[in-house]
Amino acid sequence: MKKQTTGIHHITAIVGNPQENVDFYAGVLGMRLVKKTVNFDDPGTYHLYFGDEKGSPGTIMTFFPWPNAYRGKIGGGQVGATLLIVPEGTLGFWEERLGVFNIPFIKSSRFGEDYLAFEDPHGLKLELSARNEGRKSEWSFGGVSHDNAIKGFGGAVLLSARPEKTMELLVDVMGLEKVGEDAEYVRFRSNGDIGNTIDVQKTALPPGSMGVGIVHHIAWRAEDFEDHESWRQYLANAGYGVTPVIDRQYFNAIYFREEGQILFEIATDPPGFTRDESAEEMGRRLLLPPWLEERRAHIEAALLPAEARILKEDEK
Repeated sequence: MKKQTTGIHHITAIVGNPQENVDFYAGVLGMRLVKKTVNFDDPGTYHLYFGDEKGSPGTIMTFFPWPNAYRGKIGGGQVGATLLIVPEGTLGFWEERLGVFNIPFIKSSRFGEDYLAFEDPHGLKLELSARNEGRKSEWSFGGVSHDNAIKGFGGAVLLSARPEKTMELLVDVMGLEKVGEDAEYVRFRSNGDIGNTIDVQKTALPPGSMGVGIVHHIAWRAEDFEDHESWRQYLANAGYGVTPVIDRQYFNAIYFREEGQILFEIATDPPGFTRDESAEEMGRRLLLPPWLEERRAHIEAALLPAEARILKEDEK
């Protein structure tokens, strides 16, 4: 039986200084810091999660900050740009806000949509577009009201070493539908109302390199734990080298690298970010999984400070 993902669950990227990361995504873009924890595979590194008021699947941008690390190189096998969507009629607000914070942007269009393209402080490529679909975020912070707030993902641009194989996977394995094509991109769409459009660049690119300013992986949604296990079996039967299920505390994960060399994850919607703290307290303190709690003092000593704060005029 053919399966279908409803769209993007989260996107994870490598960045630099953690406070700069929080200042940009919370202080400038107004997203909620929903979880401050560590990379479970490298506990000396933060894992910071941003999203809507509760970190809903489809809104979650996550980061591994590597202070003073080398810059990555964009290329084949990577996410070329991450698209965030805002309510219709608010792109003017976002143009003004990016200008106030001295963030250069370029206006562009693709498949009939208007975009603001810009970079975060560490070179990660982002886009903003306005769409009616997807519910509004209930989060307001630092001058971004819920009427203007980022709803979550619109989608992503994929850069592939083998675009035809990546496009084949999106349709035949992930269950997306081809809905458009122009001279540069082919567009695919899932059946969800958020994180649902994927544009694949038609030109094959030489491999990029991982580092600061580069997406580490893109994760797709599984409805629940049963659906997740079904995805694992489905991918294995399709010939992909999929990992065992890994407990990421806030979701379960499996990983595989598709033939265009992009690292894909499939993540469960549950249990979510209130598993270890209340909705009101999310993002305020460092949370560790039970197996790392005994190392808390050592871990905290190795991490730089990072907290969500409203930026002052002289910090713009």
